[in-house]
Amino acid sequence: MSQASFELRESRWSEGLDTYAPAIQAFADHLACLDYRAYTVMRLASAARHFCVWLQLSKVAPAEINDDVVTRFTRHRCCCLGRQRSAPRIAISFERRVRQFVHFLTKEPANRQRNAQNDDPRIDAYLKWIRLHRGLSESTIRNHADVLRRVLPLLGHDPTGYDAQRVRDAVLEISRRYARSCVKSTASVLRCYLRFRASRKECRPGLDQAVPTMAAWRLSSLPRYLPAAKVEALIASCNRPTPAGIRDRAIILLLARLGLRAGDVLHLRIDDLEWDQGTLRVRGKGRREIRLPLPQDVGDALLVYLNGARPNVVSDRVFLRSLPPFRPFACHSVISKIVDIELSRAGITDAPSRGAHMLRHSAATAMLRAGATLETIGTVLRHRSIDTTAHYAKVDILSLRQIAQPWPGEAPC
Repeated sequence: MSQASFELRESRWSEGLDTYAPAIQAFADHLACLDYRAYTVMRLASAARHFCVWLQLSKVAPAEINDDVVTRFTRHRCCCLGRQRSAPRIAISFERRVRQFVHFLTKEPANRQRNAQNDDPRIDAYLKWIRLHRGLSESTIRNHADVLRRVLPLLGHDPTGYDAQRVRDAVLEISRRYARSCVKSTASVLRCYLRFRASRKECRPGLDQAVPTMAAWRLSSLPRYLPAAKVEALIASCNRPTPAGIRDRAIILLLARLGLRAGDVLHLRIDDLEWDQGTLRVRGKGRREIRLPLPQDVGDALLVYLNGARPNVVSDRVFLRSLPPFRPFACHSVISKIVDIELSRAGITDAPSRGAHMLRHSAATAMLRAGATLETIGTVLRHRSIDTTAHYAKVDILSLRQIAQPWPGEAPC
C-alpha cells in the first residue's frame, strides 16, 4: 500500500470517530512517550481506529468493551468503510495490537477499582509503621499487604476479639489452601502484625507467640553453587554484540564477582557508580548501604553498556529493557530469567539452580576457597549475622577434613 493510499484510508476511518478520537490520540501519545518507533505507533493507532470504526458500526458502547467484544471483532467479516476481505478471521498480530489498545483503555479504571478494593485502614496503618520503623523495601511491604489481605478475613475485623485459638485456626486454614512457603511467610507477617496491634493496645499482648511455626531447620542444606570453572564459562559465553547481550554480560558479572542479589541489580542507579573511587554503592535489605570495590572487568562491562548499549532515555536506573518501551525491569525475577537464559546459552545443564541467587552462592564459595575469612565474606555479602555466613563453611571440604574426628565405632554398653 502506498503512503498516499494509507493516508486516504486513515482519513476516511477518522471521520465520525468523535467518541473515540481522544482515546486514540491518547493511545498514540502514550506509545510515543514509551519510545516506540514512529512506524510502530502508526500501525498500533491504525489498528485502534479500525476497532473503533467496528465498534460504532456494531453500536457497541465504550462501557461494554471487554474480551468478548474483542473476540467478536476478530471473527467479523470486515466490510468497514467498504473494505473487502475474504479471510474469516483477523490476523493474530493485528488482534494483539487491538488488545493492546483495549488494555490501555481499561487499565486505569481497573487499577483504581483494585486500589479501592484493597484500601483497608488497618493494613494502611501497619504498612506505614513498618515502612518507618522496620526499613523494609517496597516490594517486601507489598508482600506484607498481600499476606494480610489473605489472613485478616479469617481473623475478623475487630482486633480486640483476637485470641490464641483464633490465631492458630487462621494459620491452619492458610496451610490447607496454600503451599508451605506461603504459610511460612504468612506466619512471619502475622507475628509482626500482632506485635504492632499490641503496641497500640488494640489486641492482647503476646498473641504473636500463638502463631504456629512450620517445621524447618535453618541452614540445614548445602549452598547451591557453580564451580569456578563453569562460572568463567558462563561469563565467557556472554559475548553477544547486541544491546541485550552487552547488558546481560554486565549483569552476570555483577552477580558472579560481587555476589549481589537480584534486587540489588534491579535497583542499581547511575549515581551508585562511583568511578573516581572505583566503588559501587549498594542498598540491600533493610535499606542498609555499603560500598563495594568495583572489579576491573565489571567496571569495563558497565562502561561498555552505559556508553553504547543503554537506551538514551531519562531514567536513573542502570539497567533498562532493550526493546521499547525502554523502562526499568518490573521485578527481580527478570534478573533470574537472564541468568537462566545465559546458562542455556553456555550449555550448562547441571546447574543446581538456575536463578540469580545461585551466582551469589558461587561467589561466596569461590572467596572461601581462595582463603577469604568468614568475616570478609559476610561483609561483601552484607550478612547481618556471622551464622548466615558460616553456612558456606560446609563446602570447604579440605578444611573440614583437618578437624573431622574418626568415627568412634560401636558405643560400649
